[in-house]
Order: sequence, then C-alpha cells, then structure tokens
Amino acid sequence: MMDKWTFGFTMVVVGMGGTICTLIVFSLIMSALKKVFPYKKEEDN
Repeated sequence: MMDKWTFGFTMVVVGMGGTICTLIVFSLIMSALKKVFPYKKEEDN
C-alpha cells in the first residue's frame, strides 16, 4: 500500500500529464482544422 505522500505525488503527475496530453491533442485538432478551413480575409466592397 502506498503512503499518502506517494499517492499524492502520483496524483500530481497523473493530473499534470493528463492536462498536458489534453492540450497537445487540442492543439493538433486546431492545426488540422486550420488546414481544412484556411483563413480568408473578407473583402470590403
């Protein structure tokens, strides 16, 4: 059985790792969407 410090450290690593992985996945999704739907400047008439 883990003591409370080991458990706390494990939770910190898992939580931060999950957050970083989620941010990387969102970044990849956004860059893919930018390639699918490129930005076009609207022209004023």
